Amino acid sequence: MALAPEVKQQVIGKFKQHKTDSGSPEVQVAILSQRILQLTDHFKTHKQDHHSRRGLLSMVARRRRLLDYLKSRSPERYKSLIQSLGIRR
Repeated sequence: MALAPEVKQQVIGKFKQHKTDSGSPEVQVAILSQRILQLTDHFKTHKQDHHSRRGLLSMVARRRRLLDYLKSRSPERYKSLIQSLGIRR
């Protein structure tokens, strides 16, 4: 269940650091957050989909690791990212 290319480009455009940025931690976290939201909506109708739930847990863990990395390298970028995404930490 990948993101639609239009949605992905929109997320990249919002969180990129420079003109050709597509892999900074901010962009990666934003894309993962969008996919996590998409999967949580999927689970509202497909409660027994345990294979996708495992993928969701791995995405959440990957996002957490990227956020920890960003917090250790640049706390101000971390704070602005979690505020713009609405992540509680």
